[in-house]
Amino acid sequence: MGQSEEHRQQSERHGEQRGEAGASHQRDIPRIPIERVQIGARMEKRMVKVLKALAEYFDISLGDLLEGITLHAFEQKTPFSEETLRHIAQLKTVYGMDYDASASHRFIERDAVNTAHVNDTDSATNTNNE
Repeated sequence: MGQSEEHRQQSERHGEQRGEAGASHQRDIPRIPIERVQIGARMEKRMVKVLKALAEYFDISLGDLLEGITLHAFEQKTPFSEETLRHIAQLKTVYGMDYDASASHRFIERDAVNTAHVNDTDSATNTNNE
């Protein structure tokens, strides 16, 4: 099977998992009209690279991917098959995403780390000069 055929089948499987209207068995189900808005969210750089690559792999937008992940998370369901999880693991390696869910809520921006270090150094210098 050629890569494009495999990609199409994986996209359809992903669509079926997400309940995506474009999935082959979902074509007769009515679509849900929505209004999308831009969000000003910041995310960790390597994670974004993995998400963008995954969206590209499935030939869907990053927003569609994030919506699908979110809807599944709200229902405590996994959005990905074992095959997709293996692909995600490969993408994480490619893009150097060397952390997992245990890192949640522990990220700190590098600028904040550098600023904190400078402030600690300044405080120590001021204390020693007093």
